[in-house]
Amino acid sequence: MFRSRWWSFGFRSTVMLYFVVLIVLPIIGIYTQSFSSGWEPFWSSVSDPLAWKSVLLTVRLSVIATAINVLIGTMIGWVLIRYKFWGRSILNSLVDLPFALPTAVGGLMILLLLGPNSFVGNIAGRLGFEIVFHEPAIVIAMVFVTFPFVIRAVQPLLEEMDKSEEEAAYTMGASKLRTFFQVILPAILPGIISGGMLAFSRSLAEFGAVVLVAGNIPGKTLIASVFIFGEVESDNPQGAASVSILLLTLSFLILWIVNAIQSRRAGK
Repeated sequence: MFRSRWWSFGFRSTVMLYFVVLIVLPIIGIYTQSFSSGWEPFWSSVSDPLAWKSVLLTVRLSVIATAINVLIGTMIGWVLIRYKFWGRSILNSLVDLPFALPTAVGGLMILLLLGPNSFVGNIAGRLGFEIVFHEPAIVIAMVFVTFPFVIRAVQPLLEEMDKSEEEAAYTMGASKLRTFFQVILPAILPGIISGGMLAFSRSLAEFGAVVLVAGNIPGKTLIASVFIFGEVESDNPQGAASVSILLLTLSFLILWIVNAIQSRRAGK
């Protein structure tokens, strides 16, 4: 009995120590670095036009990428759960590829497929617009790295749904579209919201895929993560930390909302 309690205490202590060293201390370090010289230097770093524009650009493009993932991810999750076809298991396994693939490789793939010398890039150039080194490439990179979130959040809810509710709606004369919006959508909405928020939070922090395709033009295609990297390279850790806590605080709020949604769903 004593050994069991001692082992349990040691296990919990090891886990908590690992969590504190890996997560808590770095977060405390970022906040401490940001305010190390007081409020005025922090505000000066945050209100810098390039910093502010990079943050606003990141948020705006992350919203666009999240909207795309919510729409396409919900459709893909629906098809993978509700339809049986050859190769479905392969496609289902490929959904998680962005999690396993280094993001820099994802950026290189986008660069090769959509760059100025590619087939698609040549067609886009003839039509008068460019993809790579402009905002569309950033959105595509964000969509790629956050692709699995909505799909994996929606799939379990679709699997748990009671199909008798759909059948009852059809029996009462409801169309497929009305049944989706009044029966199916409310059931999978928590997954769509939580998956979308996780995708948005991940988009805010994306660096590896974006840095290769964005062009990194200050005030135009320079996103927050690349701006932070530039501040570190310029030996300005406080400026980098100041912009970092804006993204970090926003991510905390998003995760809190996601946890609240999941807790409410679990409590039903």
